[in-house]
Amino acid sequence: MPQATTVVPLARGLGPEGPWARVRLPGAGPLLPARVPPGCRIEGEGEVLTVTAGPAALRALARGAAAGSLRAGLLRVAAAMEGPPRALRLGGRSWRFGERTYVLGVVNVTPDSFSGDGVGDSWEAALARGRQLVAEGADALDVGGESSRPGHQPVPVEEELRRVRPAVAALAGELGVPVFVDTWKSEVAAAALEAGASAVNDIWGLRRDRRMARVAAAAGAAVICMHNQEGVRYADLQWELSTSLQESVELAVRAGVRRSQVVLDPGIGFGKTPAQSLSALRLVPLLKLLGSPLLVGTSRKSLVGWLLGDRPVGERLMGTAATVAWAASAGADIVRVHDVAEIRDVLRVVDRLERGQTGAGA
Repeated sequence: MPQATTVVPLARGLGPEGPWARVRLPGAGPLLPARVPPGCRIEGEGEVLTVTAGPAALRALARGAAAGSLRAGLLRVAAAMEGPPRALRLGGRSWRFGERTYVLGVVNVTPDSFSGDGVGDSWEAALARGRQLVAEGADALDVGGESSRPGHQPVPVEEELRRVRPAVAALAGELGVPVFVDTWKSEVAAAALEAGASAVNDIWGLRRDRRMARVAAAAGAAVICMHNQEGVRYADLQWELSTSLQESVELAVRAGVRRSQVVLDPGIGFGKTPAQSLSALRLVPLLKLLGSPLLVGTSRKSLVGWLLGDRPVGERLMGTAATVAWAASAGADIVRVHDVAEIRDVLRVVDRLERGQTGAGA
């Protein structure tokens, strides 16, 4: 059951008076002010209320709220309607959002990657792959030592360390772009951060290994919290995805990670059927209201194959490009992809159309 002060985005739009959002506030009735601010509509009764308002009215409602966490949640929604998330610090670099979409290139140091591009356990091969992706326009590299494809064989910590640590050290030492480590195991994350990684990409949203958040906090690292679950049963996917991601953020913050250092990922293809993944992808505009940078990973996934009539992995580039274009136009801040050169071109066009970039080759 979500905490009483959870703020769940339901809808958003643009009206004659500016942007508006509708949010659900479970259990928040006694915490709201008795006097409803102008421009704020509150509906429902009992345990669950919905609020429809623009940024100014949400801020006024927040000022009268009796719980600090409810105030903070309403203020984050208001801020997200008006501008991009705060900059993300990655080692000595900073990513400023709202100007363009960042590309995270995939480096799989595995023999069994679903996408067929794993380089095995060779750090030399990983470095060659990283050089290629950076030359093609990757803003950062995501290094993973355990496949997460359906039916994959779990990898012991020692083996994952043997694959990941030298690859991260080589990439971080030479290429001059941030390196993320794709792991849910705190031991692997700690070793990779010590080797030069600046972010942890956790497919279990800090839930599977509860030491992960403390490891990231101690290193001053950014964390990507993905929504994931065992099985594909949902009573309400939108509600459960939103509340789960917010709980991951709170795990990070309680461990000492700055809220501005948390990136959210709806988890396309993880704990979801292709149809459910499509629904999750459509939630991108609403998930932006949670106030964190948003990463979307659709590259070569079963969702794309399903949308194209069971297209095999090697024939999903154009479908991937379409989902990336849609996600970026809907507000995704980062996309995780295998085919960097092609997707970089897609984003150059989308960013000029959606984010006001000017000039050839922007």
